[in-house]
Amino acid sequence: MTKQDAKQMTKIAEKKGKLLVLLPGMGAVSTTFIAGVEAVRSNNAKPIGSLSQMQTIRIGKRSENKNPLIKDLLPLTPLDNLVFSGWDIFNENVFDAAVRSRVLDKSDLAPCEEFLKEIRPMPAVFDRNYVRRLNGSHIKEGKTKYELAEQLRSDILTAITSTGAERAVMVWCGSTEIHLNPAPCHMDIDSFERGMKEDDPAISPSQLYAYAALSEGIPYANGAPNLSADVPALEQLAIEKKVPVTGKDFKTGQTLMKTALAPAFKSRMLGVTGWFSTNILGNRDGEVLDDPDSFKAKEVTKSGVLDTILEPESYPDLYKDLYHKVRINYYPPRGDQKEGWDNIDIFGWLNYPMQIKVDFQCRDSILAAPIVLDLALFLDLAQRAGKYGTQEWLSFYFKSPHVNVGHLPEHDLFIQHLRLKNTLRVFAGEQPLTHLPEDLDI
Repeated sequence: MTKQDAKQMTKIAEKKGKLLVLLPGMGAVSTTFIAGVEAVRSNNAKPIGSLSQMQTIRIGKRSENKNPLIKDLLPLTPLDNLVFSGWDIFNENVFDAAVRSRVLDKSDLAPCEEFLKEIRPMPAVFDRNYVRRLNGSHIKEGKTKYELAEQLRSDILTAITSTGAERAVMVWCGSTEIHLNPAPCHMDIDSFERGMKEDDPAISPSQLYAYAALSEGIPYANGAPNLSADVPALEQLAIEKKVPVTGKDFKTGQTLMKTALAPAFKSRMLGVTGWFSTNILGNRDGEVLDDPDSFKAKEVTKSGVLDTILEPESYPDLYKDLYHKVRINYYPPRGDQKEGWDNIDIFGWLNYPMQIKVDFQCRDSILAAPIVLDLALFLDLAQRAGKYGTQEWLSFYFKSPHVNVGHLPEHDLFIQHLRLKNTLRVFAGEQPLTHLPEDLDI
């Protein structure tokens, strides 16, 4: 592909007006995200952790020294143009929800208290059959799941009007639902809509939000391990409506470290015999994951990364006997300050054993908030660029990336990062980076 070809590749619609970020679940992650955006645009903080705001992107040859910020290269929506709305099972404004979540100090919330108090959640679609450890009273009522989905569609239109937004995106920040497998109702859109009308138990609340968003032409990202938009029916709907979708399960703490460390072992051909991972956390997410069926959904996304990265079928001498164990423990005193412990048993030259210990004392919502921001801006960019369906280039942000049928997910953090940036280069009409020597004759 020549540079002239690249320049003609993508046309991006103008970033007119306000962008509404719709948030199902306005708890710790959502309130930290909203408060953080307001702090940044009030010049009280920097958007640390956000690629869209702080990372540069190399254009052309390294010798040309062209490294603009991503936000300067591409027509991303400015932070000043973001507005917010969402749903929650508790009827408390964003300020009160943020105080209750105990992620941000009150001193950091105080400058934006008035702004945060103006944002109140709409009644949520919620069913304790899917999240058993939570109970709230700010909940919609409807005769069928289809009727509830129609209420969500109405909410979306109302929120767009009331905020004066020109367009919207939706990022699921709700709790982890129980593990579900695809069922017959998920196979096509007619079956899905019939399933909603018949209250099929295989259709969870998060799927209703995804259906409502896609039906209204709104990009959707799933930040939890729920079966949500990653079913054939909703993938079909996304293509029919020309809407981008992505997910699932934000890659924040322990899995972020795994997708960075495992490629290092593989690149050096170091063997791994065992990887034991345990977590303690005390926020609402920890309480929800104390339920075995909700934990199962999380376990699937956290456990799948190593086999994909290490490829034991290609390197049986190094990885075929790898024992991988994942545990999550609810520990209320820890709150949002999760601690992830990893014991990694590796071996090297002549099979001599070694060990690596990792103790990551992280803050889940602090790591997740900039992901919500980047996804909102990049999904909006993708839609304005005419891209729709599954956006695999956003796999960088997820534990269990949503991929197209027949594709294998890429979990290597560094490959994901290169793919994300190369997609952005193409959006900007620039050539993707290969890292080949400039004088290589091929």
